Amino acid sequence: MNPRILALFIIAFIPSRIPGTFNEWIAYLVFFYLLIPVILFRKELKDVGLKLPKSWRSTLILIGIAVIMSFLGLLDESMRSYYPRFPYSDVYSFILGELKMGVVMFTHEAFFRGFLLFPIAKENKWMGILGQAIPYAILHIGKPVIEIPYSFLAGIIFAIIDLKEGSFLPSFIVHWLGSAFFDILCALT
Repeated sequence: MNPRILALFIIAFIPSRIPGTFNEWIAYLVFFYLLIPVILFRKELKDVGLKLPKSWRSTLILIGIAVIMSFLGLLDESMRSYYPRFPYSDVYSFILGELKMGVVMFTHEAFFRGFLLFPIAKENKWMGILGQAIPYAILHIGKPVIEIPYSFLAGIIFAIIDLKEGSFLPSFIVHWLGSAFFDILCALT
């Protein structure tokens, strides 16, 4: 396997191990999940899925599923008490928190569904799909337990859609909007 890809598997776990504030965590994600992979690969970003998808149809379908899953997530007290992940005191700080979560979601999708998925999938589609879904699910350990299998399944579904569309933007849009919608539901309950 390409040593750069192996390096990414190690890098995947670094930001979650560094203590810091919410804003510092975002900075770590930008550094480890965006800047380092860009330097390692030195490819055009479109080669790792940073381009418009062939179609938005799958994205719209997944957003509909995310809305349903958000309402189901409200049934789990551990989910309601864990989210939103950022501090807020009013509508403006909530919106700012969601914009910051957009950066978090973008870095995660760029790293897992971009830098990990696309290069590996060129050699072996299912190795690429599973190769990014497994570390992605492992990173959810410590969150509400239901998120571990859910993130593994979502990682597989996102990867299949992103490969089909040639872009990781569908998974980013669904992940961010789904997360924001669930945060709103949690804040209102």
